[in-house]
Amino acid sequence: MTPIAIIDFETTGISPNMGDRATEVAIVMLEGGQVVDRYQSLMNAGVRVNSFITQLTGITNEMVQAAPAAEQVMREAARFVGGRPMVAHNAAFDKKFWQAELARCGEDGAHPFACTLLLSRRLYPQAPNHKLGTLAALHHLPSSGRAHRALADAEMAAHLLAQMQHDLKTRYGCSQADHALLMGLQRTSRHMVGPYLKQRAAA
Repeated sequence: MTPIAIIDFETTGISPNMGDRATEVAIVMLEGGQVVDRYQSLMNAGVRVNSFITQLTGITNEMVQAAPAAEQVMREAARFVGGRPMVAHNAAFDKKFWQAELARCGEDGAHPFACTLLLSRRLYPQAPNHKLGTLAALHHLPSSGRAHRALADAEMAAHLLAQMQHDLKTRYGCSQADHALLMGLQRTSRHMVGPYLKQRAAA
């Protein structure tokens, strides 16, 4: 299967439309259920990090000021991803920042995004909630560092995606649990998940 790029941003707030900017990006490449490559960098977008964000992420103004320029980091990130399809946990958030930060440096961010949050609601309705940490604990996934740092969260999301692909193959018979299947599944209403996966398994 084509490698999938799993991305996570740390940011100064919730929306680039409100002037918020990215402070860190990490991308983990998943192929055949295994992490095969990683990219991570803090970035300096010329904005201040407030105390709440520092407390949440551990990212300080000094760390951001010493980081490479946001435009440089985003161009490197775009080259790393290439044309590969993308995944994030709560992809609506990361997709907005991916597109906004790339637009600032004249790069195209029109990649298809699958969302492990939406997928988990369809595959694991029994989960107490669908936060990344909760799902990682539910499936006994490896933890690789502090939550709310981009690389640790991207790697956790990659492990979750690998678990989903394994379950789609072993529980539902979908031999090709590729990005196209993920995109279709996240658009499927919950009560139609069984019929959708049965159809895909028979294809």
